[in-house]
Amino acid sequence: MKNSPLTRLLAAAALVLASTLSAAESQLIVAMLPKSKGNAYFVSCKAGADRAARDLGVKLLFDGPTDSNAAKQNEIVENWITLGVDVIAVAAENREGISTALRKARKQGIQVVTYDADAQPDARSFFVNQATPQGIAHTLMDDAARLLNGEGEFAIILATLTAANQREWQQLIEKRWKEKYPKMKLVAVRPCDDLKDKAQSEATALMSAHPNLKLIMAICSPAVPGAAEAVKQAGKTGKVKVIGLGLPSENRRYVKEGVTDTVVLWKTEDLGYLTIEAAVAVAKGTLKPGAKTFPSRKLGAIEIQGDNILLGKPFAFTKENIDQFNF
Repeated sequence: MKNSPLTRLLAAAALVLASTLSAAESQLIVAMLPKSKGNAYFVSCKAGADRAARDLGVKLLFDGPTDSNAAKQNEIVENWITLGVDVIAVAAENREGISTALRKARKQGIQVVTYDADAQPDARSFFVNQATPQGIAHTLMDDAARLLNGEGEFAIILATLTAANQREWQQLIEKRWKEKYPKMKLVAVRPCDDLKDKAQSEATALMSAHPNLKLIMAICSPAVPGAAEAVKQAGKTGKVKVIGLGLPSENRRYVKEGVTDTVVLWKTEDLGYLTIEAAVAVAKGTLKPGAKTFPSRKLGAIEIQGDNILLGKPFAFTKENIDQFNF
């Protein structure tokens, strides 16, 4: 019974099993870390990331703090280092704090990219940038000035005072304000910890403390509906304008009611998709420093400036177009 049918069958089965195990072991593992996994903004990013993972045949791990928590982000990265994932994609809550953990991951041979909010440049290969900070800041400040005819009091509500992207946007907003709109007055900057309820409380307190407040600019996604609800409950619709960075789905009602004038953002699912594409390309060595463009399967040729992969310009959602978007 040198080569019986049973022997051949068993041998074939063994080859199939070995091939399957080998394929499973070789599947890239991409770990994606949001600032907070319950935030609708990052839930929308994950939808795009899931699609990219399916299209590219990679395994996606998605985990993050339940609220903005820099220490918890570090803990998750440490767990992924122990697990030995292939590449980590991070939206940094604290630029300096997360960078130490990311440098450790790179020393262990794990590739690192960032998205939404950057780490220190030496802690990652590329930053998938949803829009240039100047583009975001100028869009928001110019829109505020348009609504107030260039004069009056306004306030800013941001996520936290430590988030790198929030700080940069705030600084650029203030620079634009001082250079172009001297008759406007910034009366306060308040953090909401990326929570809608806290944003609502802060907006209520701002209106009480500043009776001449004319506009609230909310620069994190939960803050926009939070501020709008505060304005609505205070009976100040039309008297205190609300604008900011947010999701159409969370702000549609307020935009249609005239509480919120404009919501500025980008297509968040596209950001999630592009982040996974870039992470996989870095892990496979097909995206290297010095590249000027990146060929996205879904989005076409994407511009790279230095080590920033640029999704595109901010998009303004208004009463006229907001029903066209479902994220």
